Amino acid sequence: MKLLELHINGFGKIHDRTISFSDGINVIYGRNEAGKSTLHTFIRGMLFGMERGRGRAARNDLYSKYEPWENSGTYEGWLRLEQGGVVYRIERRFRKDDRYLRIINETQGREEEPTRALMDRILGGLNETTYNNTISISQLKSATEDGMVGELKNYIANMNTTGNISLNITKATAFLKNQKRSLEANLVPDASREYTALLAEIRAVDAEISSPQYENQLAVYQRTRSQVKGIIENTQAERAALAEKVKKSRQVLADGQFTDRSSVAACEEKARSLYDSFCTAERECKKRSRKLLAGAGILLAICGALMAGYLGITDLSRFLPFVIAGGGGAIMGLVLAMVLTARGKRFDRKMEEARAQLSELLARHLGDGTVSSEAMDTFYGRMAEFSKLCDMLDQSEHALDKYTEDISSLQEKQNNCSEMIEKQQRTQWELEKKLEHLGTCRTRAAALKRVLAENDRVREEILAIEMAQETMTELSSSIRDSFGLYLNKEASRLVSGITGGIYDSMSIDENLNVFLNTKSRLVPLESISSGAMDQVYLALRLAAARLLQGDGEPFPLIFDDSFTLYDDDRLRTALKWLSAAYDGQMIIFTCHRREAQMLRALQAEFRLEEI
Repeated sequence: MKLLELHINGFGKIHDRTISFSDGINVIYGRNEAGKSTLHTFIRGMLFGMERGRGRAARNDLYSKYEPWENSGTYEGWLRLEQGGVVYRIERRFRKDDRYLRIINETQGREEEPTRALMDRILGGLNETTYNNTISISQLKSATEDGMVGELKNYIANMNTTGNISLNITKATAFLKNQKRSLEANLVPDASREYTALLAEIRAVDAEISSPQYENQLAVYQRTRSQVKGIIENTQAERAALAEKVKKSRQVLADGQFTDRSSVAACEEKARSLYDSFCTAERECKKRSRKLLAGAGILLAICGALMAGYLGITDLSRFLPFVIAGGGGAIMGLVLAMVLTARGKRFDRKMEEARAQLSELLARHLGDGTVSSEAMDTFYGRMAEFSKLCDMLDQSEHALDKYTEDISSLQEKQNNCSEMIEKQQRTQWELEKKLEHLGTCRTRAAALKRVLAENDRVREEILAIEMAQETMTELSSSIRDSFGLYLNKEASRLVSGITGGIYDSMSIDENLNVFLNTKSRLVPLESISSGAMDQVYLALRLAAARLLQGDGEPFPLIFDDSFTLYDDDRLRTALKWLSAAYDGQMIIFTCHRREAQMLRALQAEFRLEEI
């Protein structure tokens, strides 16, 4: 098989690019990040397809890594190759929602059904695992020489004992041992004793949960609490309505400037006293005798004064006694008039004061300050209403106290129901735990019963694993005696050519320790340089590839920066040997120009493609 040409419509960073390959050596040069790995992965994807991972793995798989950077709808391309003289064109679209595979037989000019059998024929039986571990050749990937030693030894051991890098006898043996230990751990030698103890515990728990204390009365208490809660709500509503009524009555009293019945009685008593005072003063003010006496007193004072004046002027000495008597009469009349006038003014003032206070009371409670007997009767009636309101308030407040006591009693009853509900819930929780424990015991008993029944089957599986281990050991020995012998022989011949005769051959002892042979001594793999290890790695992969192709058409060898660890001498030797020893196609991806320069110096034919 050989590759002829590829075209990428969209794959990673590469878009609408065609690259051709020739027979012999093809050098694909590009700087770092130029797209060499993208081309290499595209060839692999065209040959074997590329599935997208699932879940978290999808974020880092090849599908996601090489989705087109631009024009993501063109995740596709084609690859032309020749197998057995027939030219095929493989067309693939990798898009997960629009994926397809087409195979065109260009030699016969027709499209063929892309079956697995056809792909096996085109690829010469090569599968993806074999491709990755034989003809697709890269450098050893470990960064340290110790890591490279382990990686190379593992590769040699697997190829030497199984003939396939994907089969790992050591891991398979370890897996079988782990399976055997796991099965042995499942054997329960004390299962019978534990089963009997569980049955006794199940009977004890059954008897315990049948006692009256676990009778479920939760619904009864919940219903009672709900009823009490409804009564409390109704009582609280009635109390709130009565409290609002009391509040309004209190506001009416407050508007009348009263607080209780005694304040109403005091107001009424004050009004009676004021009215009595008003009436008394009014009667006194209306008496005519006082006014007549006052007028008589004034008249007497005038007459006495006139008489005293006249007699005094006529003959004072003669009429002196009469002058004195007239003056005294005038003075007495004046005093009498003044006393009677002052008393009348006092009664007027007292009447006005009583009228003003009564008028204020009447205006406050009746809205009219006119003082009259009818107004006083209306006022007394209003005071009677306030007194009745005070009596009703006293009754309502007693009723509020009764409501408060009833609500307190009901709340206590509700709290008692809540406590009983909590107690019932705890009891039911304990019952659930016991039932859960009972269920666990029964489950364990059933499991133990199955374990007792399956112990023999487990022992049979252990015996089967032991037989598989023996068979695998025998097959491994057979493969090592056949394939391993060939691999050692072929790899030794290739090591000699690749290293330019520095190492004559390679040998592996019964413990899979690897040695390189020189003319003077055996060199352990651990003692050689990383570049020499990479040469051994190349020799092993070439040997495996030649074994796989047998007498058929050679596979193309694809080198992916495989010579990074080679110095110039090693690289020159390897390229000279490869160009002479391998008659198949070689594709060398490199980020250095020295491969092309050395091939020119060796006058070897090759094709150079720069990307």
